[in-house]
Amino acid sequence: MKANMQTMDVSTKRRGQTLRRPSGHHPSEGRPSPHRPAEQGYTLVELLVVLAILGLLIAIAAPRLIHHLSAARVQTAHIQIQQLGSILDIYKLDTGHYPTQQAGLSALAVAPPGTQNWNGPYLKNKDSLTDPWGNPYQYKFPGSHGDYDLYSFGADGREGGDGENSDITSWQQ
Repeated sequence: MKANMQTMDVSTKRRGQTLRRPSGHHPSEGRPSPHRPAEQGYTLVELLVVLAILGLLIAIAAPRLIHHLSAARVQTAHIQIQQLGSILDIYKLDTGHYPTQQAGLSALAVAPPGTQNWNGPYLKNKDSLTDPWGNPYQYKFPGSHGDYDLYSFGADGREGGDGENSDITSWQQ
């Protein structure tokens, strides 16, 4: 073993001096040094702190965003009911009457049998007959609140409710 150590000493030292390689030939040149913090990546703790801050921001912003989204759906339903009401009025101008209860709102997309002067389709597609929550708009003819009643049950799809679940009607705009 001593013979190996002496061989190593001879290969790395000459007459008591350490051999040095010329500049540009050292194997670690061009690679970042582990002792330079400016070139290191982020630590796990730093990443966890950033994730925690993002989580707090999302926790604060999410309820407000959800509230605005539900309010936007309610507004969209009001607008769609007004538009459907206008389309029903055009249907009446063409045919002389509103669609029957049996024909329903689908009479705006497809001519009911026996209807004279139907000049439709009054809707581009039947998707316009569903509210923002994916439920069909309700149509009642003759209406209790006017010539017809047009309404949506809101997010829950049931009569009554509060907030996003409240009914949206053509007679209470």
